[in-house]
Amino acid sequence: MQYRKLGASDLEISVISLGSWLTYGVGVEADASRACVNRAFELGLNFIDTANVYGRGAAETVLGEALRGRPRDSYVLATKVFFPMGPTDRGLSRPQILKQIDASLRRLQTDHVDLYQCHRYDPQTPLEETMEALSEVVRAGKARYIGFSEWSPAQIEAAFAIPGVERFVSSQPQYSLLHRQPEQAVIPISARNGVSQIVWSPLGQGVLTGKYQPGAQPPGDSRAASERMGHAMNDLMRPDVLDAVQQLKPLAAEAGCSLAQFALAWVLREPNVASAIVGASRPGQLDDNAAAAELQVDPALFGRAEQIIGALRD
Repeated sequence: MQYRKLGASDLEISVISLGSWLTYGVGVEADASRACVNRAFELGLNFIDTANVYGRGAAETVLGEALRGRPRDSYVLATKVFFPMGPTDRGLSRPQILKQIDASLRRLQTDHVDLYQCHRYDPQTPLEETMEALSEVVRAGKARYIGFSEWSPAQIEAAFAIPGVERFVSSQPQYSLLHRQPEQAVIPISARNGVSQIVWSPLGQGVLTGKYQPGAQPPGDSRAASERMGHAMNDLMRPDVLDAVQQLKPLAAEAGCSLAQFALAWVLREPNVASAIVGASRPGQLDDNAAAAELQVDPALFGRAEQIIGALRD
């Protein structure tokens, strides 16, 4: 496993990390979740990402149980705040941030998280209030660092312009061969301000594994076939997307790796990416993904892949 420094922090995180969206506490049973966490540690993955809203606390609860008993300094733990946790509990106001961090820590069975992230931007709360509340959390020792997910370039710049508050060290955007928008502004702004990317959906919700065939029903045990998880994949399951992904398979074969490894290596070619978050419902999935950390792929193959996927937008 390879490790990269997370922005301006002192955290060194594995370039492949374990996420819990749509899986732990929701689509994957507790025993399988624990097995995946255990395998992640065996493979050298030290960064684990979750959020309070995943399963309305269920993912944090499952991870808290799975991590119980492990030395706290043996892993880097991140969670998020913003989305509704109840009829009146949502957003990034000071009362909500202070309430939700305590609830997350209880579920995770720890006294601090290493990274506390704004899951989205809150237009209903003054940014100064949000940044001051996040700073309060850090200074109370409940989080070591702060980050954001899916903020606009203007929102990111505005946060860095506020004096006397803690500074973000991470950005969590969707980023993959199928979704390259962060390259336009978010990555350049981040690089200038000591912020690294922690990428979600680097495999396009599994589409970039190549397991979904155009015109065919998805495998019965796949995310796309799941009533609880498949709804997030509708746009990615278009026939033209699936056909383009099939065209990537010979490139991965030429690189001597699986298509999933090829797609992850493509994401990691970007120096500002500190880690790519992968989900897993079975421990074996992590073995294939973790191997991408060591890959050396000819940039010309990546260029050909970009042309294939780029044709979808032409």
